[in-house]
Amino acid sequence: MNPDPYPEPAAEGGLVAALEQEAVGLGLDLTVLPHGGAPRTSALIPSAVPERDPLGVHIMGSQNGLIHVAGGSQGISLVSGWAADLSDVVRAGAAWNRGASLREIRAEAPFLSYDEHAEAHERGPAALVAHQWREMRRKAAGAPDFTAFAALVEAAHAEPRLRQLYVFSSHWTLGFSSCTGFPFRVEIAIDPPIKGEPYRVMRRPLRAALGEAATAEEAVALAVSHLRADIGPAVSGTARQD
Repeated sequence: MNPDPYPEPAAEGGLVAALEQEAVGLGLDLTVLPHGGAPRTSALIPSAVPERDPLGVHIMGSQNGLIHVAGGSQGISLVSGWAADLSDVVRAGAAWNRGASLREIRAEAPFLSYDEHAEAHERGPAALVAHQWREMRRKAAGAPDFTAFAALVEAAHAEPRLRQLYVFSSHWTLGFSSCTGFPFRVEIAIDPPIKGEPYRVMRRPLRAALGEAATAEEAVALAVSHLRADIGPAVSGTARQD
């Protein structure tokens, strides 16, 4: 298998030069930046949307010469896909470059895909938090043999101060973050009982318990009592952006 599926573009200036040349041929305006780690086979395409990360473009020799394209924003994956032709990559990059919506990007570059999570992020943090809670309640409903987890999810959702936060689960432990992107800014976590033990409230998953409770409702009340007084709705971003 050829480890360098585009030897000529790489030799003539790498992937950046190849993408820029293809953009000129297509009559598209495209800004391409070198990727420091592998300039011959990787490139970055910035976006007019300040919160978006540059679109990453990588030639993958182990994938029969396909080109992997992926982009994210504020700790969330937005689009990804595999292209077989530089022209497809350039069209995707031009849309990303000018700050097109996910639907517009998909229309111009059908090889890229995105999910409901990414769409919700595009509508703002409140929409993403609401979407995540719907998914968590669906997950709980799909685990009928773990009634303690379902009870915890419903009790937490009924509490406004927790419902405004981004909810996630790790090994059935519920975490509540004041930001929507990963790494999360975890404010509190609740561990459901696995084998008859009480609910445990923690500052972070897998940490020492702040306290224990016999019911989901009591655990939620205990968790709320440990929240910061000034905590508000979850915002876009990650804990690293503090």
